[in-house]
Amino acid sequence: MIIIFINNNVLERRKRLGLTQAQLASSVNVTRRTIISMEKGKYTPSLLLALQLAKVLETDINNLFWLGGGESEKK
Repeated sequence: MIIIFINNNVLERRKRLGLTQAQLASSVNVTRRTIISMEKGKYTPSLLLALQLAKVLETDINNLFWLGGGESEKK
């Protein structure tokens, strides 16, 4: 089986705009913990949340999230 990951630039975009995790979380109505998990690659947002993040972070969704991985899972 091939495992696909969704990579993101949330941390980089947030810092570039000078936003704290709490400010970003408040802007998209999620918890700070959600933002932390997303920045660490441990949480994949819904399409709606991804679109909201792209808007707040002033970028295109394709620049914020992209597919990665593609390695075979070891059994």
